[in-house]
Amino acid sequence: MTEVLNDGKLIQMMSVRDSQALMTLYDRYNRLAFALAYRIVGDPFFAEEVVQDAFLLAWNRAETFDHDRGGNVRGWLMTIVHNRSIDMRRKQYDGKPRMVPLEDVEQKLSTPDAWAEISSRVTGEQVREALKQLPLEQRRAIELAYFDDMTHHQIAEHEGTPLGTVKGRLRLGLKLLYSVMSTSGEVSL
Repeated sequence: MTEVLNDGKLIQMMSVRDSQALMTLYDRYNRLAFALAYRIVGDPFFAEEVVQDAFLLAWNRAETFDHDRGGNVRGWLMTIVHNRSIDMRRKQYDGKPRMVPLEDVEQKLSTPDAWAEISSRVTGEQVREALKQLPLEQRRAIELAYFDDMTHHQIAEHEGTPLGTVKGRLRLGLKLLYSVMSTSGEVSL
């Protein structure tokens, strides 16, 4: 029987870089986070970006969560989502054109720069070992994209998963991969 961990325990596990704890917290609160972000930014694409950024920020700042002050993890996460949503909303209205070519969006979503940075500094074995530390869904998406050379659409079709979910897994997975490898000393920031 699987133990259901409370939010505080998950944050503690995240502070020692347990990526499965992040995924559990994400599964628990991603819908609420998306609803809040969508309500503020008014666009599902930007709301998805906000949620991914917010959970990555929570991952990177998990050790700052104050357990002793009776902190509410849900409230802490929603505050991060709220703040990131406001930041995104401000970016939307800074006078820049909102329409970009589809090719630019696809390139930005695939985050090739992070992969190029990692791949130029490490061996294949180091990458395989770091990939083992990622949640299965993220690892699978990265393997299909980079080792089997599949597009986002092909991965979504192959896995029977929505395209947005595939893109989110790739984005979050690559950021976590970079984080895992940089904390292990395999990649310098």
